[in-house]
Amino acid sequence: MGGAARSFGLMRRVFWPALALIVVGNFAGYAVAGPNGLLAWGGYHRDLQARKLELVQLEAQKRQLRHRSALLDPRKADPDMADELVRRDLGLVRPDEVIVPLD
Repeated sequence: MGGAARSFGLMRRVFWPALALIVVGNFAGYAVAGPNGLLAWGGYHRDLQARKLELVQLEAQKRQLRHRSALLDPRKADPDMADELVRRDLGLVRPDEVIVPLD
């Protein structure tokens, strides 16, 4: 009977420090290997570089589209651009014409 009481008392004294160690270990594990941990840092850095490259490409495309839309402004439309769009979209090309796309 004395051995069981002694082991139960030992378990009661060890329970809270063991629980605290488990909780701290859990947090430490997530800080290192979790989805936002130190090991994920390299992946985030690579993703950031890829997104920056994509942003530069999209900004260049935006500038190109802005320039193209400025050429089609109804108040001062570029005649060559308007002619190109009408011929391409409406199919108003004569059989003896050769179309050279610039894109």
